[in-house]
Amino acid sequence: MRGWLLLVASLCLQGCSELLFYPERGLAFTPERAKLEYRDLYLQAADGTRLHAWWLPAKTGVPVKGTVLHLHGNGGNLASHLGGSWWLPEQGYQVLMLDYRGYGRSAGTPSLPAVYQDIDAAFNWLQQAPQVQGMPLFVLGQSLGGALAVHYLAEQPQQRARLTALVLDGVPASYRDVGRFTLSNAWLTWPLQVPLSWLVPDGDSAIRAVSHLKGLPLLIYHSIDDPLVPLSNGVRLYQAAPPPRVFQPTRGGHVQTFADPIWRQVMLLFMSDPRGFTGLRRLAEVPHPESPQ
Repeated sequence: MRGWLLLVASLCLQGCSELLFYPERGLAFTPERAKLEYRDLYLQAADGTRLHAWWLPAKTGVPVKGTVLHLHGNGGNLASHLGGSWWLPEQGYQVLMLDYRGYGRSAGTPSLPAVYQDIDAAFNWLQQAPQVQGMPLFVLGQSLGGALAVHYLAEQPQQRARLTALVLDGVPASYRDVGRFTLSNAWLTWPLQVPLSWLVPDGDSAIRAVSHLKGLPLLIYHSIDDPLVPLSNGVRLYQAAPPPRVFQPTRGGHVQTFADPIWRQVMLLFMSDPRGFTGLRRLAEVPHPESPQ
């Protein structure tokens, strides 16, 4: 996402948590363009901030299998991240997509720790929604959204206990390390990559919290080809996470995982048996996106 490309320059000048976020106001389109049924929701965070979300019900005539809370990455808004979960309603999963404060039609300005109130508001809505009760509940966290999910769930054991499983896609293990990687790829900042990276706030990084997710089944996707958040981030999270967990290497760009039907099928298999699924373990099984399916 382009947000990660702009992240480091801003952070290294100011070191503010607000600059982990790169929101876009408004919405370029709605799920209607993808021929999806949807409903606009407005939630309220604990501090009174009004938040916008989309509710995507399971496709009519398809038995409901569960609910997915989709937490998107640091750039854009709901419209630019619909590609992560548009395919789930057809498979029987209803989806809540949340725009954090400052994104899309949500009020306020994103920052830490305030944005955790937004995630809390989504969990509270799910706790009250009749169509969610008695069904498996999953979180899909992509890029920054996955890092936020890991930290939030580590701090909120009651909400963690409600989850059936957690899926992470292209998640930075350490904000600081991703900052250093980005700095190392530009000739202007390469000589200063280490000192400048220390200006990036790292206290809420996923690597510091993932070990607390004991008992929560975890599927970690990370692309071998990811140009923004290197594969090593997914490997580190997998190594630090308690079992049961699966590390699934993929191919393609940053959080473009679900453009490939193979990885959609892997997530469906995982959700059907979070404690038993082991993933495609051998690199020989990982298809290249340009190869015939």
